[in-house]
Amino acid sequence: MNNVAVQQPHRSAWPEVSELFSGFPSWAGLRPMFGKHVIKVEDDIKDGKYVLQAEIPGVDPEKDVEITVRDGVLTIKAERSEKKESNGRSEFSYGSFTRAVTLPGGADEDAIKASYDKGILSVSVPLKESDVPEKRIPVEPAG
Repeated sequence: MNNVAVQQPHRSAWPEVSELFSGFPSWAGLRPMFGKHVIKVEDDIKDGKYVLQAEIPGVDPEKDVEITVRDGVLTIKAERSEKKESNGRSEFSYGSFTRAVTLPGGADEDAIKASYDKGILSVSVPLKESDVPEKRIPVEPAG
């Protein structure tokens, strides 16, 4: 009989740093970037409307912001560019932002309105009552 001892690698009682964060989503996915600034987006349903607000300071809403809707998905695209000149030097900074959200059921895509005031883009989508009733799906036992 062969008595070969297999050594297990020594493992600290403390997990490695990468293991601590393995259950969290990617930070990149949580922070949409617009140049150097994080864009804050809030949405809510109130008074029969779906309302979305996005902080997009420093843009010309007529030239730099595009809002589209297709198949129940609202997409906001914004782009900002800035040029600074001083002492014979010039600096350019630019960034773009795209955010797509699925509209709630009953969204009236033909009546969407958007406005921009003091760096806040507001999009309002009226909601219609759904004429399709909720359908219950029975769960059957396997086997």
